[in-house]
Amino acid sequence: MIKQIFKKILHIIGFLFFYIKEVIIANFRIAYEIITPTHNMKPGVLAIPLDLKTDLEILTINNLITMTPGTLSLDVSTDRKVIYIHAMYIDDPDEIRRQIRVGLERKIMEVTR
Repeated sequence: MIKQIFKKILHIIGFLFFYIKEVIIANFRIAYEIITPTHNMKPGVLAIPLDLKTDLEILTINNLITMTPGTLSLDVSTDRKVIYIHAMYIDDPDEIRRQIRVGLERKIMEVTR
């Protein structure tokens, strides 16, 4: 029991560091875009498949995507298997999907399950 609690605390701490790092990187990218005369934005909307199941998990990923500068959660499909997001920088759509699935979604599952 104590081992499980300690493991969960480590997952939460790891998640916090991961998300703070992502927000800092996003802030620097947006700041660079603002202070330079050229625009490197390639905005668009992406559909990202989800493995998250509960309302809490889906709400968490929606909020975290929206709170990250340069991204906005738009909608969740009626079957709750796909999330639609708007991103300012879509150089490689598959890479963005991978980053959200392998990074953010996996970290949320570690904390909530």
